[in-house]
Amino acid sequence: MFEGLKYPKSLDEAQFNSWMEAGRASPISYCYLLIFWDELDEKYLPGFAIRRSEIEEHEKYGYSPARQLLVAAYDLYSESRVG
Repeated sequence: MFEGLKYPKSLDEAQFNSWMEAGRASPISYCYLLIFWDELDEKYLPGFAIRRSEIEEHEKYGYSPARQLLVAAYDLYSESRVG
């Protein structure tokens, strides 16, 4: 996942699937998986959101000099990309 010049490096699909499962299994009713790129550690990190409006609160990769930047967001249940 996330292959090409648009992304800093690829993401292992098994890692993505484990984050999706963790979000669904959480006792908190998360609806979205947020995938962040950490500029200092040079790795992807998961985040979770309850409301879709929370996705817009994060700075996006390629548009900000912040340390952790949102690369993508997925609906935990339909697995469709929403951001």
